[in-house]
Amino acid sequence: MPNQRDDAADDSPADLPSLEKLDSPTGSPPTASLSSLMELENCVSNLSLAHEIVVNRDFCFQPKSPPTDSLEGRVTEIVHRAFWDSLQEQLNSDPPNYNHAVILLQEVKTMIQSLLLPGHVRLRAQLDEVLDMELIQQEVDNGALDLHRLAGYIINTMASLCAPVRDPQIRALRDLEDPVDLLREIFRVLGLMKTDMVNFTIQSLRPHLMQQAVQYERAKFQQILDKQPASLDNTTAWLQAAASEEVAAVTARSESSSPDSRGPVSATAVLNRAYMSLLRWEPQDQKYPETVLMDRARLDALGQRLQMLVLEASVLLLTNAQCGGSVFSLQGCVGKLRQTIAALLEGSHAREADLKGALLGLGETVLQQVTEALRAQGGAALPRESLDLLKGQISELWKQNHPVRTLIGERVQVFLQAMLQGSPTKRSPDLPAPLRLVSAELAEMGTAFGRIVHFNRTVFGPFYAPILRKLLFPPGEAETGDDSR
Repeated sequence: MPNQRDDAADDSPADLPSLEKLDSPTGSPPTASLSSLMELENCVSNLSLAHEIVVNRDFCFQPKSPPTDSLEGRVTEIVHRAFWDSLQEQLNSDPPNYNHAVILLQEVKTMIQSLLLPGHVRLRAQLDEVLDMELIQQEVDNGALDLHRLAGYIINTMASLCAPVRDPQIRALRDLEDPVDLLREIFRVLGLMKTDMVNFTIQSLRPHLMQQAVQYERAKFQQILDKQPASLDNTTAWLQAAASEEVAAVTARSESSSPDSRGPVSATAVLNRAYMSLLRWEPQDQKYPETVLMDRARLDALGQRLQMLVLEASVLLLTNAQCGGSVFSLQGCVGKLRQTIAALLEGSHAREADLKGALLGLGETVLQQVTEALRAQGGAALPRESLDLLKGQISELWKQNHPVRTLIGERVQVFLQAMLQGSPTKRSPDLPAPLRLVSAELAEMGTAFGRIVHFNRTVFGPFYAPILRKLLFPPGEAETGDDSR
């Protein structure tokens, strides 16, 4: 499909995450030729696209159309309108001028041919017979061209090739009388059909792509590394920070038990700690590890969801502690509370001021819902002191070091680390009591996180291994336990 890869590369990271362009080290002379830079960019583009197809199960190409209120959108609209107005003038002239119409018919024929499969032998022969461009030109010269007859054949052919989802649009084509409108809509629907064909091909090939993806991505990244040796600098710094934290944690545990009980630091533990840090990555920090860049948008989204789940669980825990089990035992109370919390906290993770305001309003709403639930069930109202205390506790959750938020966050970290110990399909570990109210969302998020980590470790294990070996095993020591894959 023409230009689809270029279109995808131009989308926002949320649509199609891709490796950032790798600059040469500061001060290095511009020795790379233009051809080598283009080859590197093409390699990065291919790697990003292949990774997205394999990792994102919902991946599909979408027809690219610029926003109507953008400069590109306005220019595109003006150019398209001018083209079709010009065609309208040519067809309305006396005698009609079919020069542009013939060119469009040739393009329509080419587009339909691109949709044909090798088994469409008879259909291909029929297409060549009906849309014989030499014969059509002779009909134009003799004033005998019947556009509606050719359009009818084109629509019937499209109907036999299109996916069922396009049937309503094919039927709408049959109702058009104006030849310009008809040609314009034929082009639009054919473009959609080409996109459908590409997406169907991707879905059909995905099981085979999965088998080859690891070797393909590894080989492509090695090509990038050969051209840009500094392409692992951020990854090395990322693993080094995780190794330092893991060594400190192991040392602290050994000192709390027995000074002589400290064992070797596990490469797997370092990698897991490194991956966990990606869920808390500061957006302004540009030194993102190169090996995980293609998943940054997904990991950032998971980190935001994680933050919201921690806050939601914290609010529920505080409400339960202050109101007692009587409120949470009321039918529908917990579900309504959760909907309210999620709605009021949505989008508040970006700025601290937004989170403060959201939590202040949330405290008022929680008190109102709790009071109404008790009143509806004929229960006794909660003391004013308990309500004021609950409101104050909820409003203070914006602080990163809030005891309840810290506790819930630590429990979530333990849960996710436990999920990373096995394969992505392994059964989720049991959740501690405070998190059972958000168990479904947390398990879903943990599965998605584990799938990303597992695939990344499988692909980039050979690149991580020498870095971890150098960090964890000084020269001369036994290099055991290095299981970075």
